[in-house]
Amino acid sequence: MSPETQDFTAAPLLNHRRKKPGNVAGGAAAATGWIPSVWQRSSWISRMEKVISCFRRKPEAVTRLICFPWAGGGSIHYARWGNILNSSIEVFAVKLPGRESRAREPFFENMQQVVDEVISALLPLLTEKPFALFGHSFGALTSFAVAEDLKRRHGLEPVHMFLSGASAPHSEIRINAPKRSELSDEQFLRWLTSVGGTPPELLANPEVLQLFLPALKADLQLVENYRCTKPDGPFLACPVTCFDGKEDVPHDLQAWKDITSGGFTVRMFDGSHFYLKDAGNEKILLDYVTKTLETAEMDYL
Repeated sequence: MSPETQDFTAAPLLNHRRKKPGNVAGGAAAATGWIPSVWQRSSWISRMEKVISCFRRKPEAVTRLICFPWAGGGSIHYARWGNILNSSIEVFAVKLPGRESRAREPFFENMQQVVDEVISALLPLLTEKPFALFGHSFGALTSFAVAEDLKRRHGLEPVHMFLSGASAPHSEIRINAPKRSELSDEQFLRWLTSVGGTPPELLANPEVLQLFLPALKADLQLVENYRCTKPDGPFLACPVTCFDGKEDVPHDLQAWKDITSGGFTVRMFDGSHFYLKDAGNEKILLDYVTKTLETAEMDYL
């Protein structure tokens, strides 16, 4: 599989300030006067439910937080945030093929497949009210790719991006990183143990590994083949916050500044790569996300 390249040099710089949208039929539809048929709306709802987990719908929410899983991960960790965050924030957790209710579907092989599916499922809702993106590790890169495509093709932009545990896609640290997906099973398990976040008893269970490792390796191969050039200038104007564990391997967080003309913040947590699985860290992180989005809501209103 040849490396996938994303070039931002041709991406137009669009105004990130969006007018307050109208009908729940979807901002794009409302803007053009087009009204979807019952079949079209039913088809879209089925597509969205396949791609998104939402434990708690919040019709009165001001902002949607769309969360992207780490490599090999599912949607449950993030979907439960919907029960924790207040009523002003609705949480959508992305479900990728090859796991959970989509276990029988083949894995995606390139980043554009992820982008196309997520945007196809969410676009009517993204034009309806403000949204923010959160992604950890592999999820940081997939959320970035979705944000770039939304801006370039649809003129839409999140009110905030939360990027965790990953170098910027154009950074030399990421581009030159070892290809973990090519390791032998023994080497791969040693690396996985060193990263942490997976209970040792699961790593010692062959049946669990048979279910878990294929999705993890497929995601790693996808992101290892994802390439993009450094943008000539920022294509986003929204604020970006980067999170990372103090004991994690070094990531080029500062390179994320290249994608936005908005504010840029780095927050470090005690712990390693999966610092966010710690209950104390998770509370601090979610408090920060809540306060940040509540501030964005005031700007929007």
